[in-house]
Amino acid sequence: MRGVVFDGKRTEVVDDLEIRDPGPGEVLVAVAAAGLCHSDLSVIDGTIPFPLPAVLGHEGAGVVEAVGAGVSHVTPGDHVSLSTLASCGACAQCDRGRPTMCRKAIGMPGQPFSRGGKPLYQFASNSAFAERTLVKAVQAVKIPADLPLTSAALIGCGVLTGVGAVLNRAKVDRGESVVVIGTGGIGLNVIQGARIAGALTIVAVDSNPEKEAVARQFGATHFLTTADGVREILPHGADHAFECVGRTELIRTAIDLLDRHGQAILLGVPAARAEASFLVSSMYLDKSILGCRYGSSRPQRDIALYADLYREGRLLLDELVTETYPVEDFAKAADDAHHGRVARGVLVF
Repeated sequence: MRGVVFDGKRTEVVDDLEIRDPGPGEVLVAVAAAGLCHSDLSVIDGTIPFPLPAVLGHEGAGVVEAVGAGVSHVTPGDHVSLSTLASCGACAQCDRGRPTMCRKAIGMPGQPFSRGGKPLYQFASNSAFAERTLVKAVQAVKIPADLPLTSAALIGCGVLTGVGAVLNRAKVDRGESVVVIGTGGIGLNVIQGARIAGALTIVAVDSNPEKEAVARQFGATHFLTTADGVREILPHGADHAFECVGRTELIRTAIDLLDRHGQAILLGVPAARAEASFLVSSMYLDKSILGCRYGSSRPQRDIALYADLYREGRLLLDELVTETYPVEDFAKAADDAHHGRVARGVLVF
């Protein structure tokens, strides 16, 4: 079968991948569509360390092909959106409703794939850039069959991360102010999450002026090409500032833009050993810096919620899909994503 493999030196679309049958508690999914997220590119450029060789992709949707023993919430033929959380469901963190913090789900990649008899790692417990992938049952979330799979694919990462960061981590409230630095796939979902939460002022900041129209479509009330003008809109600062790019100087900018009791939420991914600085004295007005993994989401709950919001017209998904590419055009899709030409490019099988 076809898939996108990175071996540490080059990324290649291959057609000779093999995958094992599902075991107990596992689901085999025929992937229909997979969004290309910057996290995939970050594996390729070394920003995100990961064991190799690996089958890339982590934002996908498809149709259940087979299930292992003990799986009852999905059956063959069901449409599913895939999460990256292979959480155990039994540890203290899972029991507290924090599957993103499950210690058994982080740093333990499996190897369900093989090529030429040699095993390949599964990226983010997902590897959606393959015609078929194998996930834990908890990662396969049933969605309505009328939801386009090219749009449903984006729920599993970009929407869970961006909208989830607003609703679950920052807990943005009605009437509050939000600044979003970076309006790529994650930033646009932060913007629409803030809109859904009832934020009154949503300031989008992106150096590319061509992104203004789509930022406003998703809910931005203001658009700036630099953060210098934020204080003209919010003289006292923002209640919430989201950094969605992954640059340490922009993390400092987000912190500096906060009002009293404000929160800076870090969503962008800089290099693994990058360090950021801030004025300690500026934090004593009850300000906070919040890390956020995967939107602090609970995928079985949140994906179903976001599917319902989409069907009600309150959550934009189709509008996120700038372009679709056959998987063989991965190089073009990656180049478009790297240069910011798309909100989200989606690979289709």
